[in-house]
Amino acid sequence: MLRRLLCGWIIALFITSSALVEEVVVIAPAYPVPDYVSKLLEVAKSELGYQENPDGSTKYGVWYNDPYAEWCAEYLCWSVNETDQQYGTGLLKTVYPLYGATNIGLQWFLREGRYIARSGMVNGWGTQWLKETGERIQPNSYIPQPGDWVFFSYTPSGDTTHVAMVEYTSRKGDQVMVHVLEGNNPDKVQQSVYALNDWRILGYGTVHDLADITLRSGNEGKKVTELQQTLAEVGLFYKENISGRYDTRTIEAVRLFQNMKQLTETGIYNQVTSQELLLYLEEYRRTHNDAWIVDGAF
Repeated sequence: MLRRLLCGWIIALFITSSALVEEVVVIAPAYPVPDYVSKLLEVAKSELGYQENPDGSTKYGVWYNDPYAEWCAEYLCWSVNETDQQYGTGLLKTVYPLYGATNIGLQWFLREGRYIARSGMVNGWGTQWLKETGERIQPNSYIPQPGDWVFFSYTPSGDTTHVAMVEYTSRKGDQVMVHVLEGNNPDKVQQSVYALNDWRILGYGTVHDLADITLRSGNEGKKVTELQQTLAEVGLFYKENISGRYDTRTIEAVRLFQNMKQLTETGIYNQVTSQELLLYLEEYRRTHNDAWIVDGAF
């Protein structure tokens, strides 16, 4: 009898324990992984285990001409440059930044139009939404893709204090985990894992251009340039004034369009204004044949 009871308890314990063990599943990338990203990840992974010297210097800092730098960014930039050297790619300063100071990397991705905030809101800019669906980006909703860079802040100021590169993501139950390659945490190159909702994550410099963002006075970058080009195409902005800076001329052009569409005239290029302008652009192109003329031929 005792033996049967013990066996029953053991079986029950095994079943209960098995139910509590949740499977870890690798999340397939939602977008194609470019070949250059695969090459970059291999180069970056080949550095696993590299440790800074006793005096704090690293080969990444030496390469960047700052041997004693806090070298998380330098490790990533070195890896990008090494990929360029080995494979003839041209990633540095085009797909990825070259930098070694606070906030510069995040701001570079913002200007390039390839940054997604973990919260869906960028200070000094505004809300973000997915280009593909128009869906507002909610906190912790974006699943980073291989090759994205993760920017962290460990201080109340919100300044970037660390950066890593996404290798892949996984799911365990309801929790999404971000697997990264990183340096200088604290003294070597390693693989680390962070929860998607980790409060320290500010956002992601993305490989793909996936999101649009509210634009307002003072903003600069490719998203502003694209807006000005669209406004110029529909006759609301002079081409010679395209600058990539959200200046007074841009504000007035956006206000004029908002007035045309009976929207609130804020001069701020928000999601509603963006959607209306894209629809207007499509209609404008359909009704203006010259928009389809290339080299004098239809």
